[in-house]
Amino acid sequence: MNEVDLLIINGVVVTMDSDEAVIANGAVAISGDRIIDIGPKEKFSDCQAAKVIDAKNGIIMPGLINTHTHASMTCFRGLADDLHLMTWLNDYIFPAEAKLNYEKVKTGALLACAEMILSGTTCFADMYLFEDAVAEAAAQAGMRAVVGEVLYDFPSPSYGLIEEGFVYTENLIKKWKGDSLITVAVEPHSPYLCGPDLLIKAGALSKKYEVPLIIHVAETQTEVHTIFERYGKTPIAHLGGIGVLSPLLLACHCVALTDKDIELLASFDVKVSHNPESNMKLASGIAPVPQLMDAGVCVGLGTDGCTSNNDVDMFLEMDTAAKIHKVNTLDPTVMDAKTVLKMATIDAARALGLDKLTGSLVPGKKADVIIIDTNKPHLTPMYNLHSHLVYAASGNDVDTSIINGQVVMENRALLTLDIAKVMADVNQVADEIKLSR
Repeated sequence: MNEVDLLIINGVVVTMDSDEAVIANGAVAISGDRIIDIGPKEKFSDCQAAKVIDAKNGIIMPGLINTHTHASMTCFRGLADDLHLMTWLNDYIFPAEAKLNYEKVKTGALLACAEMILSGTTCFADMYLFEDAVAEAAAQAGMRAVVGEVLYDFPSPSYGLIEEGFVYTENLIKKWKGDSLITVAVEPHSPYLCGPDLLIKAGALSKKYEVPLIIHVAETQTEVHTIFERYGKTPIAHLGGIGVLSPLLLACHCVALTDKDIELLASFDVKVSHNPESNMKLASGIAPVPQLMDAGVCVGLGTDGCTSNNDVDMFLEMDTAAKIHKVNTLDPTVMDAKTVLKMATIDAARALGLDKLTGSLVPGKKADVIIIDTNKPHLTPMYNLHSHLVYAASGNDVDTSIINGQVVMENRALLTLDIAKVMADVNQVADEIKLSR
């Protein structure tokens, strides 16, 4: 290895690999879209690089992965706060979403991509309307994304009747197949808005193309009661009864679970997306994440959308995830910093079926890398870097982001998006929403 496209030097390399290796004065070499080599800085003394980035004794680590969000909800940030979930959804969110179109969704998604890149997220999983617009926005921003059109039994502003929703989803899968950044998922909204036939068909489509199946499930106790009244089972048992549980399934929220539900999730190798801040804000409850992990369930971390969280900063989400379970269990050893960091990196990648591509710094994987500027008062001194990343760092400490080998942010400057234009466009959408209310 004598010539590479990009060499990152002078940083503590946190690999998040299977050995949890940390290299005190390390370097990462990148060619094309992949990591070529990692090691001590001296190893690369003879390496010729087209571009060298000096980490300035900061932290070089995998980009964070947001396993569940609704990116274009940035357009509705702060629109409907301090409400019960069903009031929030039925009286505010669904009526606002009925006025959306392709361009508005893309505008909101571009703002979310800007916010995520600036706060260290390099990959996100999205469920929304006009999802091809989200895919286009992510591709324009240079972000890795798993996208899926939300499916439900009532007509959608995007595709109309559900039959067309499946056509839309299948066309989306075919359009983006083989893309270096975009993966398409099948995404029925939830058991309470999707009948058994829809869920079965969604599961079959996911298996046909071997793509993720993503759904909100067991988010509230009210949902559990509703599904039990309809089918005589918990939401998880209901999905199991109709054959939808599978290793391809990412179950988002999973707040209201029984011990049997946890056993079912583990037995089918279902993955879970934990969204603590959204669950707190909507007073949905606290997901039993320690029990899920004890059962062997892979749990990734997500922010949910900007209307039920108000930001998509995964550093804030890590801090919350670590602390909420400590106070809930009255056990300060639960959800230690290293465990939570895995939830936002390699475990998140595994939850989305992307762990062979991203989530850790390993030669051969895609070059999704961020650099944390640790020369800050709130990050001084540093006894334990995992602790600092979870409890002290914020998205504003991310100096540089590289996705798929492309530098998308350097020295806090976005290189793929005109942030002033993106914000102005979203403000224009917000003005239209205000006039229509």
